[in-house]
This record gives sequence, C-alpha cells and structure tokens, in this order.
Amino acid sequence: MKYSPMRVLVVGLGSIGKRHIEVIKTLYPNFIVSVLRHKKCCDEDVAKLRLEKCFTQIKEAIKFQPHFAVIANPATFHIEVAMELAQAGIHLLIEKPLSHVVNGIDALISLCQERNIKLMTAYNLRFLPSLTAFREYLESQAAGKIISVRAEVGQHLSGWRPTVDYRNTVTAQKRLGGGVLLELTHDIDYLLWLFGPAAWVKANTSQQGQFEIDVEDTSHLIIGFKKNQLVATLNLDFIRHDTCRYCIAIGDKGSLRWDAVAGTIESFAEGATEWQPLFEHKVERNYTYEKEIKHFVECVSHGLSPVITGKDGRDSVEIVEAAKKSSELGKTIYLTGE
Repeated sequence: MKYSPMRVLVVGLGSIGKRHIEVIKTLYPNFIVSVLRHKKCCDEDVAKLRLEKCFTQIKEAIKFQPHFAVIANPATFHIEVAMELAQAGIHLLIEKPLSHVVNGIDALISLCQERNIKLMTAYNLRFLPSLTAFREYLESQAAGKIISVRAEVGQHLSGWRPTVDYRNTVTAQKRLGGGVLLELTHDIDYLLWLFGPAAWVKANTSQQGQFEIDVEDTSHLIIGFKKNQLVATLNLDFIRHDTCRYCIAIGDKGSLRWDAVAGTIESFAEGATEWQPLFEHKVERNYTYEKEIKHFVECVSHGLSPVITGKDGRDSVEIVEAAKKSSELGKTIYLTGE
C-alpha cells in the first residue's frame, strides 16, 4: 500500500532514534524526517540519515507540523515532551519505557483520548513471530491450564553497544531512566500480554556486577496475576555473558518453552521424554521495528487503534515501581485496584 508523504519528527538521536530513522527511510523513502534533540546535529548525521531539519527547540519542531512523532529520548523526558506534542495534535509512538515513573502517564493518556491522538508504546518485541505463535499455543491450551511461569532475560552490559562506553549510555544512568528494570520492561509487557493483569509483585533488586553505574543491574521478580492465581518468576540482569530471553509456561498437560533469541517454541507433553519442536522463525534485527512502524503508520493513516496502548506502557511502569518498592521495603506490593 502506498502512503502520501508524511512529516515525521524523531525526538532524540541516540542508537534507538537512529534505528527508527533508518527503518522509516527504508520503508517510506518519501517521508520527510526531522529530528528534535538537545544539541545541533552535525552535517554528517543530517546527510547520512537524510534528515530534513534538526531542531533544538520544541516550538520550532512543532512548526514543522509533523503527522506523528517517535519519542526516543531518555525516559525521564518522555512525558514532558509528549504532552507538548500532543497539545499540538501530533500522534505519538513512544519508546519503552513510557516513562521512568507512573506519575504523569495518566494525564498524557487522558489528553490523547480527548484530542483523538494515537498513542502507542513501542514494545516491538510483540511483533516477533515466535512470541505471537507462543501466545496462540497458550490460548489453544496446547499445554493445558497454565499453572506456573518462568521467564528470564539477560546480557552483559558491556556487550550491549560495543562501540560505546556503557557508563555513558542511558541504560547506566539513573537520571536518564536507566537500570535493568526500566531497560528490560519488554519482558514485563509480554508477560502481561500473555497472562493478563497483575495483582501483586514481590522483588529483590541489586547491583551484582562490577560496573561503574548508579542503577540496579539485577532484579528477581515474583508476579502474581489476577487470573487463576497464576504466579510467574522473572529474572532480569546485565551481568550474564551469554544472551538469553526465554519463557517457560508450565501447564497441567505439559510445558511450552519460548526462546526469543533462537525464535523457537518447544513442547514437553505429558508423558514425554524430551522437548519437541513446534515452531521456528528467527528474524533480522530490524524486522520487529519495521512491523511496529508499519502498524503505527496504518493507525495514523486510517484511524486505527494501536495494538500496544498507553495503558499497556503504564502497566509495565507500575510493576517496575512496585518491584523497586518491594525490594526497598522487603514486602509484597499490591497493585492498583487490589
């Protein structure tokens, strides 16, 4: 499907901002893309990224009249920028996490609803074919009733962005919304997507690695869900030297194992002696970002509702806050409505 040229504003020019620009220009070469950041772009970036303009003031960026904005600056500034852009009638795709705290998110969601602004949280992991298939297997009760869940994600911080000093990244700095909990909210989001709303959280967060950072690098969560009294464990870390992201759903008729890195799903049926393959689809790194951008462009163009909402983003941040509070106080934290 062909789309008329849109004006797109990308807020922030870190690694994820540049990735979004690359994806947009690949999918829609005729789209006009400009950047808003705290300092001027160098001529090399403007030429390489095929930018129209580089703004340092939000009022000037609004005069560009973008159809939508991709907010990819540090999480601590997401809501402030998003509110001003939404007031100007600009649709919003906001990188995860939606914010570093819940405070302010509800006001943004309300404003977007009042102004008919499309608001989507950029959890691109949801566009993985293997995760979508995992959800379908769960819904078909391929393992029966799910009674327990184990999930884990980790990668050594020094290997995330090998070309830069990890100490200078957003991930490593509290003032910019760093830390393993906020950085890896993808895994909180997909658990909520698969198993429904959470009721309570019990967690321990700490610094286990030998990093020069002021944020947690390890977190162990126990999440209680509202449905069927299901309990999941989720381990997040920056310290392991292998890269992993997986989820095992244990049912009363067997187990299902999803491996995001390999793009596979396996089954261990009742009475079986080994895991059996069910699904395999490994994708290139930009695949999910392309699917995400395509979906959001369709939402803006055709008035559709984003599949990942502002509330979805809020729910993940609420669990992050609850996990930090639980670790600090040493007790279970019950979530909104409980």
